[in-house]
Amino acid sequence: MDKDKFSAILPMITAAVTDKIAATYHLDEDAAIEMLYSTQLYSFLEDEHTKVWQYSADKIFDLYRKEIETGELELPDY
Repeated sequence: MDKDKFSAILPMITAAVTDKIAATYHLDEDAAIEMLYSTQLYSFLEDEHTKVWQYSADKIFDLYRKEIETGELELPDY
């Protein structure tokens, strides 16, 4: 995927996941964004080459939740 398309997609994915974080943990949007940005998952998500951005928002949220609960990021073997 070219850089412009990826730059357009990443904010949409991030918004969908932060909405789920905010709703699940009863946070405002800014706090949810800060929580997501502080994870290893987000560093993988913002790297187009990892292909994490191809997962659904639900799957990314599940990965987020597992990382928060265990302190470790486990990506699926797709």
